[in-house]
Amino acid sequence: MTYQTKAQTVFVSGSFNVLHPGHLRLLRFAKECGNHLIVGVFSDRLAGKAALIAEKFRLEMVKANTWVDEAFLLDEPITDLLMRLKPDIVIKGKEHEKQLNPESSALETYGGKLLFGSGEVIFSSLDLIYNEFYKLNLNTISIPEDYLVRHGLNQSSLVKRVEKFVNLRVCVVGDLIIDEYITCQPLGMSQEDPTIVVTPIDTTRFVGGAGIVAAHAAGLGAHASLISITGADTIQRFAEEGLKSYGVDAHLICDEHRPTTLKQRFRSKGKTLLRVSHLHQDSISVELQSKVLKAVENKLENTDLLIFSDFNYGCLPQPLIDKIIALVSGRTIMMAADSQSSSQIGDISRFMGMDLVTPTEREARLSTRNSEDGLVTLAEQLRQRSKSKNILLKLGEEGVLVHAGHTYHDQSEGWLTDQVPALNRSAKDVAGAGDSLLVASALTLAAGGTIWESAFLGSLAAAIQVGRVGNIPVLVEELFNELSR
Repeated sequence: MTYQTKAQTVFVSGSFNVLHPGHLRLLRFAKECGNHLIVGVFSDRLAGKAALIAEKFRLEMVKANTWVDEAFLLDEPITDLLMRLKPDIVIKGKEHEKQLNPESSALETYGGKLLFGSGEVIFSSLDLIYNEFYKLNLNTISIPEDYLVRHGLNQSSLVKRVEKFVNLRVCVVGDLIIDEYITCQPLGMSQEDPTIVVTPIDTTRFVGGAGIVAAHAAGLGAHASLISITGADTIQRFAEEGLKSYGVDAHLICDEHRPTTLKQRFRSKGKTLLRVSHLHQDSISVELQSKVLKAVENKLENTDLLIFSDFNYGCLPQPLIDKIIALVSGRTIMMAADSQSSSQIGDISRFMGMDLVTPTEREARLSTRNSEDGLVTLAEQLRQRSKSKNILLKLGEEGVLVHAGHTYHDQSEGWLTDQVPALNRSAKDVAGAGDSLLVASALTLAAGGTIWESAFLGSLAAAIQVGRVGNIPVLVEELFNELSR
């Protein structure tokens, strides 16, 4: 059903203690009835005993819903508000249809409509949304005791290491991405051609790319800043607000000739059906490179750890990388890098002299052009090519291969390797695993930890991250909880 024959304003009101599936159905129905959805959230005074949660939190929750264009606290009789606001349509739940509705008299004075509806019956799909995005099951995480014993580690000492994160100042430079998950209800197969037909029922956005790397650092207790490039669009504003809410000091430089990178995932029944990326992959201009370099230079006096988060979307051209590394050289600043390659482009070895790099096996093989040798040989070739001190080779379901530098043993022994197995065998979404591993591992090294501590805590952060769908920062409390089990 739709009434969008002209620009129409739709109004909904309620207490909204929790946005349960019934509320989501009603808001979606209301949004489909017009062009601009306004929601009035009853104030604590007006709601009375029905207000189980403070009004400011109820309002924030409604404002965060993607179907809501505008929301405010309602602290006056509904009829008075409608006479001032004059919405074209007022939506109420179906249960109010046979009751006395005070809105009717106000609407009649100017020709507004009162409609009743609850939307389609999609409780099961909306329950799935909550299970995917908001419920985290950590019971599937296991601690590799044999690995801890081999390297003289224990959970108590690891807790003390994590406690030192709070003293660290982290600067992240790289490609900012916004990840959008569009949950769909399957309708069936098209009769015209063999195409699956779905209808979207919910949209959830997350800060991703270099943004979530900085957010992970903030969530784990460090003082985090981000330097990146965005477009001049609504996605940029979402990113700015999201980063602020995560406690990240964001320096976002606008490039009017490119969009803010947006990656959409269309999902149904817990599976991804289609991915759509809105982006430009060309390198940023020389002028913008100078702005990024200046921003980095201004941060270095108050930085303990610099992280390159590269997705090969143009934010980090080689000349800029070389200049940033030259700025850091000679300072007591640790450097780490990750360069993700979704196609046949990308080269982690272009980040020279890092204290830590965290490529996947595929990214390491692309960088070294080696498709045949074993993992240890591959890691050593990458170390020599990139002059990195330590390498964590991500192996997906097989965990992480640790290629440790001479700092941790007698140089005559050569380079040491070990493996941390995958700690979560029931992953919901592996998309954010690498980002969380990168940050937790790099923070551990910057806090004075060994590569063995680094690999374990990075793997633990990744295990927490893959237990949910979407990029949500791993929190220091979550690490503490796992280490105390």
